[in-house]
Amino acid sequence: MRRGPDAGSGRPKTGAQTRTRFWFDPRFALGLVLVVASIAGVSVVVAGSDRTIAVYAARAPLAVGDSLDPADLVETRVSLGAADTLYLTPARLPADGLVVTRTITAGELIPASAVGTHAGTAVTSIVLDLSGRLSAGLTAGSTVDVWSAAPTEDGGFGPPSVLVGQAAIVRILEPTGLIQSDGARSVEVLVPKAKVAVVLQAVANEEAISLIAVNSPIGG
Repeated sequence: MRRGPDAGSGRPKTGAQTRTRFWFDPRFALGLVLVVASIAGVSVVVAGSDRTIAVYAARAPLAVGDSLDPADLVETRVSLGAADTLYLTPARLPADGLVVTRTITAGELIPASAVGTHAGTAVTSIVLDLSGRLSAGLTAGSTVDVWSAAPTEDGGFGPPSVLVGQAAIVRILEPTGLIQSDGARSVEVLVPKAKVAVVLQAVANEEAISLIAVNSPIGG
């Protein structure tokens, strides 16, 4: 006997009966939202912490009157916030260079207030023979006061006084042979041209000349 289409396996399945049901869990959607928000938050924090700018630091000690050009500078990226306007940046370095207006130590970020656009015609260098030892903390670029004491009739020296305030050391001349075996040194310093005559007179009078540091470094 023939069986009809409904016999045996039953009625054939319709399209509606074979379609797969879509499953949705609100907890899955909430977790996905939290992951996306977390990634976005981390990205914002990283971007905020990387707000650095390029500023210049001194490659070597710079003295008053030195001409400043790219060879003297090291570009460094630092985070200064609103203080970035206080320092020399690549955008603020003119093509014709700048002139140092105060002593800058090696590695120091260059303050905008320590450089100028005019030639350093107000200072000149003089080599001074010191009467005593030079402080170990003084190096090229250090700022010093130049003191002198005039000789007296009894072979001593009178009260010392300041010849030049805040002069800059250009270089320290090392003694050679038996000369200055007592530890005294010759030092080249930059002094204002208005003070040159006074300094040369002290040298001619064989006054005792000493250099005293204006400030002492806190590092060690």
